[in-house]
Amino acid sequence: MVLTMAGMLSLAACATTSGRRDLPAVLTSPTAESRAALARAVSGALNGAPSTLADDALTRDSTLIIERPQPRTADGVPLSGRERGRPEHFRLVKNGSRCVLVHEGTGKRWTLKAATCSPLP
Repeated sequence: MVLTMAGMLSLAACATTSGRRDLPAVLTSPTAESRAALARAVSGALNGAPSTLADDALTRDSTLIIERPQPRTADGVPLSGRERGRPEHFRLVKNGSRCVLVHEGTGKRWTLKAATCSPLP
């Protein structure tokens, strides 16, 4: 029984290592559709919280960092105090022909079907 389990574990390890590997990537020729797909993926990772992304997000670097919004009063004045929340980190990878956004905190992955990307040199 132990040998059977060891054999199954070694087969599982082979299956994961034989798959395509992630390469750090950047978006190429971003469109309104690809930017919207990126915004949806980030919002999904943040449990539906809206976020503002620059039009050139992930076009020069494979890392995306989303800062938590600073709490404000009803008049829009920033509340003073220590912000305990940490920024959210994402990375864009090319896996085969797919562009995949990876949420560093959870490891969850979103394929950006409308996006094109290329691996970093």
